[in-house]
Amino acid sequence: MTSLEVLIVDDEPAIRQVLAAHVARAGHSVSQAGNGTGALDRLSKGDVDVAICDIQMPDISGIELLRRARAAGIDTSFIMMTAYASVDTAIEAIKAGAADYMIKPLRNEEVMHRLLKVGDVRGLRAENQVLRKLVQGKREDSFNFRSPAMRELERLISKVAPTDSTVLVTGDSGTGKGVIARLIHQQSPRADAPFIPINCGAIPENLMESELFGHTKGSFTGADKARKGLFLEADKGTIFLDEIGELPLQLQVKLLHVIEEKMVRSVGSEQARRADVRIVAATNRDLRKMVDEGTFREDLYFRLSVFHVHVPPLRERRQDIPGLVQFLVRRGAQRLNCGAGVTVAADVDELLTAYDWPGNVREMENVIDRALILAEHGNITCSDLPPQITRLMSVDRPESMAAEPGGNLREQVRRFEESVIFRAINESDGDRRLAAQKLGIGLSSLYRKLEEYQALGSLPADENESRQ
Repeated sequence: MTSLEVLIVDDEPAIRQVLAAHVARAGHSVSQAGNGTGALDRLSKGDVDVAICDIQMPDISGIELLRRARAAGIDTSFIMMTAYASVDTAIEAIKAGAADYMIKPLRNEEVMHRLLKVGDVRGLRAENQVLRKLVQGKREDSFNFRSPAMRELERLISKVAPTDSTVLVTGDSGTGKGVIARLIHQQSPRADAPFIPINCGAIPENLMESELFGHTKGSFTGADKARKGLFLEADKGTIFLDEIGELPLQLQVKLLHVIEEKMVRSVGSEQARRADVRIVAATNRDLRKMVDEGTFREDLYFRLSVFHVHVPPLRERRQDIPGLVQFLVRRGAQRLNCGAGVTVAADVDELLTAYDWPGNVREMENVIDRALILAEHGNITCSDLPPQITRLMSVDRPESMAAEPGGNLREQVRRFEESVIFRAINESDGDRRLAAQKLGIGLSSLYRKLEEYQALGSLPADENESRQ
């Protein structure tokens, strides 16, 4: 059963205390109020999930309390109780917005059953809200890795996923650390519960604690209503803390407490609530170095890195690139409505495999999307690729000519000169004037050299024109 924040409202102390003790033994957080006025004050903080409320009270009735709570925008589920049962009373309570209705004397088993039902409904509603805001753990088409490094990573994931161990995922920017975190969630017993990703570097420091742990109404300026917090939204599921190295030191202490105690205290609340959450953290920074520099807590580092997996950059697993290109082309074509059957020219595959991908998979996805938009007749060619990739083709070509054996000294010097000139042009993104400046020659001299190469057949006429 999910841990709930429960308020017992009854003017008879004995009933309150017995009921509160039983609810607390079931693992819920409990507070009490002896009248409607005190209950409304407690409810105004906005963190109460369920109020078990007597209908007959000396100051205001339970039904009036419910109406006032609803008018104030308080999202608490009410279970009404009374010793004076009647159909009219039940109908009035339900019309006012009560979730359920019980007759005194209460049986403990019945109370637990009603709480379970209300908790399940609230959990479903909360998860639907999260689904609208966040990308959940949707099972996307899987990609089969070919490189030994990624196959070993898959093996490690299969080992740690079924456990509740905290996992630290490291790797360069864009390598797919978020995908790895999602795979861990999908292969775990928590797969049907929420997967909530949080970028610790994207949330302002003054709002971070409230975002993670929630707040009560009025706990700070601008807190016009209570917020549950992402840790409690992720209850029974997985929370993914991306860019964990950006977490301020003050919040590192609170995160450590959550990991150790499995309890979350909202800003402005006196009650701590149990949070059954699996934590996966990721960073492209060297946390061990940050520990030595005093910018990351050593105890938190050890808690997070119970199980450490590293995602290698694309340049270290080129065997995966051709298959990954095809995977991204299929997925991108569907997303961009480019139609089925998009093909990739062979020389495009060669270029994409040779490129070092400093932005890794994220950069590759952007390049593929651009190519899909530019492609004619469903065929991606080299002309659809950005300059930083296509210059590899032009640079490699003269280098290969320069490396050809044979020929007299003049021929070998000419081929070397060609390679230097072509490289300068490509490094200048085709700007002849800039290339001439880099080479230390006049622009007219550069054009004369290119005309010579064209006459010798090294440079086709149409290519020379396109370069101008």
